Amino acid sequence: MKQLLFLLSCVFLGSCSSQGQNLNFLETALSSQNPKIKRVMDNIASYQVQIRYTQINRRNDSVIFTDYDFQVNDSNYFYPASTAKFPTAVLALERLNTTDTLSMDTKYYVEGDTIQSTFKQDVSEIFAVSDNLANNRLVELLGFEDINNTLRKKGITPVRIAHRLGEHSDNLSTKPLIIYLNDSTTGITKSILNKIPLELNLLNITKGSGFYEDDILIKEPFDFSSKNYFPISSQHSLIKRVIFPQNFDINERFNLSEVQREYLLSAMHTVPRKIGYDPKIYYDGYCKFFIYGDTKENIPEHIEIYNKVGFAYGTLTDCAYIKDTEKNIDFLLTATILVNKDGIFNDDVYEYDEIGIPFLAQLGREIYQQELKRN
Repeated sequence: MKQLLFLLSCVFLGSCSSQGQNLNFLETALSSQNPKIKRVMDNIASYQVQIRYTQINRRNDSVIFTDYDFQVNDSNYFYPASTAKFPTAVLALERLNTTDTLSMDTKYYVEGDTIQSTFKQDVSEIFAVSDNLANNRLVELLGFEDINNTLRKKGITPVRIAHRLGEHSDNLSTKPLIIYLNDSTTGITKSILNKIPLELNLLNITKGSGFYEDDILIKEPFDFSSKNYFPISSQHSLIKRVIFPQNFDINERFNLSEVQREYLLSAMHTVPRKIGYDPKIYYDGYCKFFIYGDTKENIPEHIEIYNKVGFAYGTLTDCAYIKDTEKNIDFLLTATILVNKDGIFNDDVYEYDEIGIPFLAQLGREIYQQELKRN
């Protein structure tokens, strides 16, 4: 009997100890009494939140990931918005390595357009200010099927990129690019005919109670079945491969030169003011929702956030690798939240600033504080 009581005491004390050292920082963060977290968690069904947090440990030369999820479900649809630009930017850089005539500094423009750019500039603007035109130019280079097939071959699934951003176009063909081969010679890329995308069959593929179309309110749920599909698990898989390529087999990595990868990482964490944008409009947290999204203050130099955000149709998403070079901590965090209280889409009445961005910012701070304690 004494042995049994001793055993039970050890089990009880052990469970208390493990609770006191809960390494599931995501669980701790979502239990916060901070109102920015609590008001969402108290009505969680309304916000369609999905989160994946990765704790990073190092042992000798190995990097070890431990993933913690909240409501992550590939079958539960959310609109990825501009996070779909992330794979386009990475794959465009990879594509440059398949030809001797193109480089990051190559100048080009889309046939029928007047905007001249470079691949380097487009990648920079995709991450700094989430520029739609920069993304769409790179889509014309790649084509949707190549984007999707290449991601799948690298083990980044499920995914379906099916349309340009910021414009409505039923044109399945890409537009040719006019390439400056040198100061006096141009070349032209071939148009790519993409297949008609199949409609998505997922949970919550229709949302809300109505939507506006041509200033007319349509009183039926908004259908996302023809939209882009890039779930949390796939976004997280992409950023892991970009930040920690050595953790993956060669065929699962992106074929980037060291110069390309360094430029990509620089673009991912560079804030708009550092490439010439007005900081009063494009403040540091403009495209950095975690930790700094709800403040206009500058991000300290020792905090490096490598990420891609998306915001449209009331949906906010951030996919990030966060690193503090002073405190020597780092972690991965990807999350999405829907803030559309009236249930109407395309009315531009979404609670981004009131609920969504404060939630993501505080989520980042809560995880960061837990990481500090662990360190």
